[in-house]
Amino acid sequence: MGDYDEDTAFLGQTGPYFWTTFFLLNTVFVSTGFNGLYMVFIGATPKHHCLIPDINLTEEWTNAIIPFTMVNGEKVQSQCSRYKLDVVRNLSSEGHIPGRDLNLTNLEQEGCSDGWNYSKDIYQSNIVTEWDLVCDNQWKVPFASSTLFVGYLFGSLISGHLSDRFGRKKVVFISLVAQCVSVMLQSFSHSWKMFCIMYLFVGASQISIYISAFVLGTEVLSKTMRVLFTTLGAFLFYCIGYMTLPWIAYGIREWRTLLAVLSATSIVYVPLWWFIPESPRWLITQGRVEEAEAIVRDAARKNKVEAPAVIFKESEASTQIKKYTMLDILKSKNIRCITLMCFLLWMAINIGYFGLSLNTSNLSGDPFMNCFLSALTEVPAYVVSTWLLGRCPRRALLSSFLVIGGGVLLLIQVIPENLQYLAVVLEMTGKFGFTMAFSIVYIYTAEIYPTVLRNVGMGMCSSAARIGSITAPYVIYLGTYNKALPYLLMGSLTIASSVVNFFLPETLNRDLPETVEQMQECQGLCIGLKKRKYVEDKGRKKTLI
Repeated sequence: MGDYDEDTAFLGQTGPYFWTTFFLLNTVFVSTGFNGLYMVFIGATPKHHCLIPDINLTEEWTNAIIPFTMVNGEKVQSQCSRYKLDVVRNLSSEGHIPGRDLNLTNLEQEGCSDGWNYSKDIYQSNIVTEWDLVCDNQWKVPFASSTLFVGYLFGSLISGHLSDRFGRKKVVFISLVAQCVSVMLQSFSHSWKMFCIMYLFVGASQISIYISAFVLGTEVLSKTMRVLFTTLGAFLFYCIGYMTLPWIAYGIREWRTLLAVLSATSIVYVPLWWFIPESPRWLITQGRVEEAEAIVRDAARKNKVEAPAVIFKESEASTQIKKYTMLDILKSKNIRCITLMCFLLWMAINIGYFGLSLNTSNLSGDPFMNCFLSALTEVPAYVVSTWLLGRCPRRALLSSFLVIGGGVLLLIQVIPENLQYLAVVLEMTGKFGFTMAFSIVYIYTAEIYPTVLRNVGMGMCSSAARIGSITAPYVIYLGTYNKALPYLLMGSLTIASSVVNFFLPETLNRDLPETVEQMQECQGLCIGLKKRKYVEDKGRKKTLI
């Protein structure tokens, strides 16, 4: 296979074709912002206490039947227990008055056997209120969140293979349909189990959309537009959907209706099938050179430039096409080293990013505004990363923002209780750092892998990232036992990953590799091992060079 960038240089770096493709592909990412984090609202736990059945209690006993407990130094009503109804009924009928002639602390307590009474100040209904996911069932909320990311895992593994085999464009649109259907069916869930099962399909279809559209844009657009697409484009449009989500949720407080509305948004993407092209790079790797030339000639017509008589060299059409699978990214020592390091990077970034995103409903203040601010924080991160990626080395940038994100998380634990607003500011700063790292690692990884393995490589790295995102809800759940623990875990892992990043090759101002042979070597340890093996094979001194 020849040099695609060189063969299509006549198209220029910008033009109507590139800008149209840029905006049409980016609109697809808005749907991932809608559907990625609605669990923040439909899985939020409102204020609640044990339901008190009508047993003819006096007003004093009705108000006093829920015991008070100390939570973070504040006296609040218990959410999971009440004084035993039989005892309270007898005391009430005997004329005892709680707090006056009777010490309530000596009374026996029981669980909420009659259910719970939930506050409707914020949410009319969600999965917590519908299926009583509180107290002993509280673990079901982070489990439900994790099923989305388990779906991400399967989607990453499957979509990469399908996209490399059947084409980027087909997988994008099939996944859009699957996402629409999955979210709609989820809104009809009759049980928590069905909700979780459908959430698997939501996650699988959503990550498939993201990865396939991301790779399609990376391969179709010019070198200049590619950086803009993979930073300010893809992530900013995702952020538009993310910022819009809290306002839709604010207007629709009933979870089933909210999901039905979000599902319907995918329908608007159907007409885009006739306007978004397939990747010519992928078509060439499949031996379909005539189709690739037709797309490039159409691009030349729209950009008002003249295409040469022969765009792609004859050797490209006659080259024997090799099929690549997931195993190919582990066969070569160089690719294996790069892949394992990318795995750690993606996992650490996803734990921090999704951990802070899912934690917005637990922050003080209005949950809708907190979610909006969390999304808004990402906008300057994408703008800054776009500017920096065109000028600065990828490795230094990524490590710097990993240190910022991880360092801030380690600082939050020392903030006093009376300075909670400062803790919120630091948390948003950490979100800024992780968002920067998130946007950089996508384009960095796409630039490292060659075209023949790019979608498989991105899919595998995204699959490793799901280990982090699956873990994220449970990391946040640890905060119910110790507030500092989630921040310590996320911060430490992030700092460690920033060190690993320096062993990856630099990709700034380099053409995208087309073949495995054009892929760069990893740095440091991996290169050392390769040199040592070479020396041993030649019978020279067996020492590490």
